[in-house]
Amino acid sequence: MNFKCTRNIWLPFLLIFTIFNTKISGKEVRIIGGNESFVGDYPFAAAIYVETEDGKYFCGGSIYNQNWAITSGNCVYKAVLFTIQVGSVHLEGHDPNRQTVATSEYVIHPDFNPDTMENDIGLIRFRMPITYTQYVQPVYLPFRVIGDGESAISIGWGQTSDSDAEFSTTLKYVSVVSLSNQECKITYGNQITDNMICAAGNYNEGTCVGDNGSPLLEFYMYRFHYIVGIASFISGNGCESTDPSGYTRVFPYVDWIRNVTSA
Repeated sequence: MNFKCTRNIWLPFLLIFTIFNTKISGKEVRIIGGNESFVGDYPFAAAIYVETEDGKYFCGGSIYNQNWAITSGNCVYKAVLFTIQVGSVHLEGHDPNRQTVATSEYVIHPDFNPDTMENDIGLIRFRMPITYTQYVQPVYLPFRVIGDGESAISIGWGQTSDSDAEFSTTLKYVSVVSLSNQECKITYGNQITDNMICAAGNYNEGTCVGDNGSPLLEFYMYRFHYIVGIASFISGNGCESTDPSGYTRVFPYVDWIRNVTSA
């Protein structure tokens, strides 16, 4: 089974999405079958426009602190410029709560492999610190590995169907359940490693093109959301297939994240 990357190409005034087939690739993903979020539900959500020498792409991400965002390695790979929006669930229209920052600084995991999507995690450093508000808050790092069969939430602005190449203009979320890696290997084979995790919703619910880099979340009391995964890849059979979506497990990288962001 081939993976499909989940980063998508976009042009000014026109969104064009291209799905790249590789054994594993993580440049594009979507939210299929999800619901629209409300203002303030996920105040750590980041919409990331990426420019490389080859094109322009869209990814999701999460605010880690006032200076850094967490996303996938594939979203920062060979990037030359990022434009990042936080504080709004909407990609378009005026929103007084939205903050927009531009930067070219990032750190990709030193062992990231763009062919296998192993160690698919990256960090983006804001050029200037963002301001915390009711609508702009950090996500929490996990304190344990997400187990098999646990409920989680996947969010993103990606495509909502294989036939419609446009983004969702409003942040969407969907409930999913984590799978064991043995279950995931039934679909994807031995390319699945211990640092990856698959999740699936009801029927075909999950991520799609444009959701790459977006968080997989577990919710705890008092509205605390922990980022347990990062959207990394989808099935080559398309977003609307019943194949599970693939994520990078975050817990194995907690020390790396803290070391990089504290330097």
